[in-house]
Amino acid sequence: MGGLFSRLIETGDPLLMRQALAWLYGFVRPQRKAIAVLLGLSLSASLLALAQPWLVKTLIDEGLLARDYQTLWHMAAIMIVAGLLGTVLAGVNRYLHTRLSGRILFALRDDLYRHLQQLSPTFYGRRRTGDILSRLDGDVAEIQRFAVDSLFSAVSSVIGLIGAVTLMLMLSWQLSLLLALLIPIEVLWLRWMRRKVEREVRSLRERSADVSSFLVETLPAMKFIQASGQQAREAGRLDQLGQGYMGQLLKVQVTEFFTQAVPGTLTSWCRACAFLIGGWWVIQGTWQLGALIAFSTYMGMAVGPVQSLLGLYVAIQRMAVSLGRVMELRQEPVAVREAPVPRPMPQGPGELRLERVQFAHAGRQGAVMREVDVVIPGGLKVAISGASGVGKSTLIDLLQRFYDPDAGRILLDGADLRELDLGALRRRIAVVSQDIVLFRGTLAQNLAYSAPEASRAQLEQVVQLTQLDSLVQSLPLGLDGLLGERGQQLSGGQKQRIAIARAVLQEPAILVLDEATSAVDEPTEREVIAAIDQLFAGRT
Repeated sequence: MGGLFSRLIETGDPLLMRQALAWLYGFVRPQRKAIAVLLGLSLSASLLALAQPWLVKTLIDEGLLARDYQTLWHMAAIMIVAGLLGTVLAGVNRYLHTRLSGRILFALRDDLYRHLQQLSPTFYGRRRTGDILSRLDGDVAEIQRFAVDSLFSAVSSVIGLIGAVTLMLMLSWQLSLLLALLIPIEVLWLRWMRRKVEREVRSLRERSADVSSFLVETLPAMKFIQASGQQAREAGRLDQLGQGYMGQLLKVQVTEFFTQAVPGTLTSWCRACAFLIGGWWVIQGTWQLGALIAFSTYMGMAVGPVQSLLGLYVAIQRMAVSLGRVMELRQEPVAVREAPVPRPMPQGPGELRLERVQFAHAGRQGAVMREVDVVIPGGLKVAISGASGVGKSTLIDLLQRFYDPDAGRILLDGADLRELDLGALRRRIAVVSQDIVLFRGTLAQNLAYSAPEASRAQLEQVVQLTQLDSLVQSLPLGLDGLLGERGQQLSGGQKQRIAIARAVLQEPAILVLDEATSAVDEPTEREVIAAIDQLFAGRT
């Protein structure tokens, strides 16, 4: 999938074009009104820019050289007003452009993030977090820049090119033939450099993802790295990754420099030729000085848009790499689908029934579950024990529908899990595991994470029920006290009580304890189990 857009460019296949751009421009189309306003502003700004050299021509030829002070004064006044108007237009244009870019950027990122939220634990087990972050951040931003910035750049360039060429022809059609020689050479050069730019940019993205993955992996494990005395080794690894990234970045810079430098040099030569020929005409008295200056300015204004339009080759290659990387995530299949018309959530006692359930993880040999039949009556406490890898955690994932059985079905109070609303199902099943997830924020925010509608009174009540009073009292702001990232300053028992408090607020029909007390000492374990027995009496 990473080469989708590259194949589009090489083959021109309209089907690939639709596949690659339909997702992207689905976020651009809703901004049609804002785009139309910006296009109008761009048109006005381009016309003002085109008027400036002609005003200079008139000022020189009909004012200075003709010794007409009144014309000189009028042209100067018009130039001042045009300059002020151009400044105002540029400021408004920049503000509106930034707002539009932000809207599209965050819409793209939000859509991709929502898709990532639907993917199974298997996906996250085989993908590097740093690589996902690189695509979600850098690649999405690169796509947005192309979708918005390149659009307005192309429109402004076309307007500028048409206007500049028209005015050049009005001034001298003979000198305008220089463009006919310049443009084909630049087109051939940029086409030749296109694949090299794509290859170098893709490699740069991969080096950036390597650095991100290293930081995501090592920063949370800093305490272990320090305890192992491996700071120097990890710093060396980062330095090596940084050197690789820097080397590739310099390659990209050199490639893009030559991609743009050759057309720029050819443009300078053409302008020099125009001055030599036009200057000779001025010396001979067959052309006016103001016309020569205006023509030279318009040539620069014409070549600039040509280079911008041809530079879209480079922009397309950069965007092709990013679009391919993002679409690879966007097209990752969702393992579990919502029921088209979900059944009402059953209000039974929390009975679980597995009927001939069979399941195997993708990419692994052998089934984890084979023809499993079991009934767990509602309100019963059941312990499942077994060696690592026999399917205990897999069973929990099946209950919460991170996966669906390959065969058979799982029923909650007589209803097939696949027929229920996914969000409502997961709220009915609370899981307290040994790995407690805590976010940077207040204690209240962490307690109410699964039940954000919980009132202050409910939070205070659950603190008492789970015996978190001592933790609340130890925080300067109580419930509004901030917990550090992942709650690293908390003890294992405090984390477990927070997890239990979350489950209480969630009010589930089924409570699942996945080795929930493995990280605490024996007295704390007894306290946690006693609290669970009290708070979840009568539940499965």
